[in-house]
Amino acid sequence: MNTPRLVIAAPSSGSGKTTVATGLMAAFAGRGLAVSPHKVGPDYIDPGYHTLATGRPGRNLDAYMCGPDRVAPLFAHGAAGCDLAVVEGVMGLYDGASGQGELASTAQVAKLLRAPVVLVVDASSQSRSVAALVHGFASWDPQVRLGGVILNKVGSQRHEALLRDALEESGLPVLGVLHRAEQVAVPSRHLGLVPVAERRGDAVGAVAAMREQVVAGCDLEALMALARSAPPLPGEVWDAAEAIGGCGGPVPLSAPAGAPVVAVASGAAFTFSYAEHTELLTAAGAEVVPFDPLRDEALPEGTRGLVVGGGFPEVYAGELSANAALRKAVAGLAESGAPVSAECAGLLYLARSLDGLPMCGVLDAEARMSKRLTLGYREAVAVSDSVLAAPGTRVRGHEFHRTVLEPGAGADPAWGMHQPERRVEGYVQRGVHASYLHTHWAAAPGMARRFVERCGQ
Repeated sequence: MNTPRLVIAAPSSGSGKTTVATGLMAAFAGRGLAVSPHKVGPDYIDPGYHTLATGRPGRNLDAYMCGPDRVAPLFAHGAAGCDLAVVEGVMGLYDGASGQGELASTAQVAKLLRAPVVLVVDASSQSRSVAALVHGFASWDPQVRLGGVILNKVGSQRHEALLRDALEESGLPVLGVLHRAEQVAVPSRHLGLVPVAERRGDAVGAVAAMREQVVAGCDLEALMALARSAPPLPGEVWDAAEAIGGCGGPVPLSAPAGAPVVAVASGAAFTFSYAEHTELLTAAGAEVVPFDPLRDEALPEGTRGLVVGGGFPEVYAGELSANAALRKAVAGLAESGAPVSAECAGLLYLARSLDGLPMCGVLDAEARMSKRLTLGYREAVAVSDSVLAAPGTRVRGHEFHRTVLEPGAGADPAWGMHQPERRVEGYVQRGVHASYLHTHWAAAPGMARRFVERCGQ
């Protein structure tokens, strides 16, 4: 494929990558271009803003969870038929999985995509030193092509002139200058930015402000020319049907009554999901039907399986608890032995209580908020036979929460963790698989296939 593409990176977190990347996506989409949005790493929240900016699913590119070999195929899948792809980086340009070199870094993904990098620099507390900073990032890895700089949080016209003069010696063009603008700020809380689904109207305004600032301060023609300079990207395009078919033999025929209905939790309380999960479930023969546990008092008609992903149930514990009819329906589905996959927020929703408020009661466990952030990549192996995996199945995932579940594992745990410490975690009981671990099924399509097969039994 030969889709024009840019990677938006920065020296460190907090430099303004999200503002610039989202603003660029919205600016080019506003010109009538089909823009494919992507995010390096496991973050679920930024892609929501990308989707709002482009009207297309925000997709993650995670070389740790999915493996370096899948990054370009997954990118090509998402960017197919688009005029431009914009990839927002993670952390600092060269920051990756802890202790594993460049793995999962923005730099690694940029190299895998053969994409030019635009460095967003927070210039609020520097002038001539910006040239040394940019020179260091440009020369650290010769395989990373740094194509230009966007200066963020510039204080004045005088400040801008000093920065431009300093960067003339670097040989890298200044592709944009963004002055301080409070209206672009997006509120955050204990796990980062507040998701789009929770503040739809305000989020639309924030994305519009990002677009206006980028249009006013960036050279869109030069940025598009840089994106078009990316060479053709060789290799295959990821396909959900092929991935499911590659799990062993042809996809089984649907149940006699038709494709089994798999209900997927959505809405403000459950916003964490990867677009490929739904695509894989569909490719495996399911009819995927979203529902909102905050509003819907019953599961979708004909539900044969349930997927409850991540999100913020702790923020909506009162509303979730008040929906007693749905809690009873979820508990009844689990009691029947139907397949249920719950990750992180879903795990809490299935617990007996969350911060003292009744939840579904599927798991004999209590959940509560904690001051401690649990965050990081994990290596895990399936301990118990479940609707997702056979014992011994190895996966890579990540944890991201400020909650505690007691006890943290059932009589039949879901996963054995290998790092950062050895432990068992999660619950497998009847058809339920519940765990804090977030996984990316594009790396393990057999999980989606196995789940749908169990739904059809």
